[in-house]
Amino acid sequence: MAAGKTSTRVKRFAEMRKASLIFLGAIAGAGLTHLVAHPRTVSVGSRAEAALSDTYKQLNLFGEVFERVRADYVEKPDDSKLVQSAINGMLVGLDPHSSYMDPNGFRDIQVQTRGEFGGLGIEVTMEDGLVKVVAPIDDTPAANAGVMANDMITKLDNEQVRGLTLNQAVEKMRGPVNTKIKLTIMRKGQDKPIEVTIVRDVIRVKSVRSHSEGDDIGYIRITQFSEQTTDGLKKAINDLTSQLGADKIKGFVIDLRNNPGGLLDQAISVSDAFLDKGEIVSTRGRNAEETQRFNARPGDLTKGKPIIVLINGGSASASEIVAGALQDQKRATLVGTRSFGKGSVQTIMPLGAGNGALRLTTARYFTPSGRSIQAKGIEPDIKILQEIPGDLKARTDTEGEASLRGHLKAEGAEETGSQSYVPPDEKDDRALKEAFDLLRGTITDAAYPPNPKAAVPQ
Repeated sequence: MAAGKTSTRVKRFAEMRKASLIFLGAIAGAGLTHLVAHPRTVSVGSRAEAALSDTYKQLNLFGEVFERVRADYVEKPDDSKLVQSAINGMLVGLDPHSSYMDPNGFRDIQVQTRGEFGGLGIEVTMEDGLVKVVAPIDDTPAANAGVMANDMITKLDNEQVRGLTLNQAVEKMRGPVNTKIKLTIMRKGQDKPIEVTIVRDVIRVKSVRSHSEGDDIGYIRITQFSEQTTDGLKKAINDLTSQLGADKIKGFVIDLRNNPGGLLDQAISVSDAFLDKGEIVSTRGRNAEETQRFNARPGDLTKGKPIIVLINGGSASASEIVAGALQDQKRATLVGTRSFGKGSVQTIMPLGAGNGALRLTTARYFTPSGRSIQAKGIEPDIKILQEIPGDLKARTDTEGEASLRGHLKAEGAEETGSQSYVPPDEKDDRALKEAFDLLRGTITDAAYPPNPKAAVPQ
């Protein structure tokens, strides 16, 4: 695509971003999401009228059930809760990432995307009626209390989670700073439930962390994709380049392991930071005219330095967009284990003042080569498994998108999850060591460096 068209498309996307929140992930408050200000207009042709007639009959059935419940239920129900539960039930029945957000939930997701919110510091999803931990956020009360990926939360302050929506459970986990909450957790490999008391705190998510490795490698970890991420990445690259010297840096390691996702525009701009040209990602809805393609602009912030990206079973959605773009464009070598496999887009549609918002899956996304990673994930160029301590072996694999009930089916064979364990001590981190050794040339592999001539045709 010509540079002018690319610039125009990026500009249009920036304008769209003012009224839309596109959010990628496998978590509560994180899913590839697009916020629209107005509902779409639907025209109805004659061939659709019969189908609409049947639909209205079903809506009449709903109205009849609603009135029966209001009139005859043993206790007087709350009308608004009945309607909200019906709406959420309809959406949850579509796929694991569609849901209804009440006003509080809608406000929370807007706060969370800014990178600061109150709570425990865990990314969660709903599975089999329980809250499943996707990953604890680094340096938060939950992480410090030992909450782990794949933990199943069954009770909150002794109240059963089953029967709550995901948004309701998340709301209960949030609260005033310095207040306590008790989580009851089922953990794979443990015979009895684990009870953990956590003190709530303000969760300021620093989505980018970096440090130099020796005097020749820059290490950058991206924990999620919030509004602050691209600025944080630019600062990290500039700081490391100044600290080490541009002529001495052998390359950068970008660590996306256990990054559950975030904002789409941030995934695009992070990818763009390492690319001079080419497609980054495309999204495709039900109708062909809804397809959008997003392309890189000139300006590789690392000046072409070698890049190694670390991924694992906890790398989801926005992380997979970055990994897929850099892999397909032969800009980076991927090291680790297969990613989570969330390849869908959710659109957040405000429902008017005081009515919350609708989160609806509206599209799939595709890597530059046209791959859908839905329920498959991205395979690394170099697979590295970690050595896992004996007491953790039963609970270090993330099951992945394909294991979620009601997930969108893959195009072709599906893949289950993969290892998501990251050793707390860098000296035990095999994938990280592999990356450092590749950059320094102490080991070789056919996948490194990638061959730019094999990149997706422009």
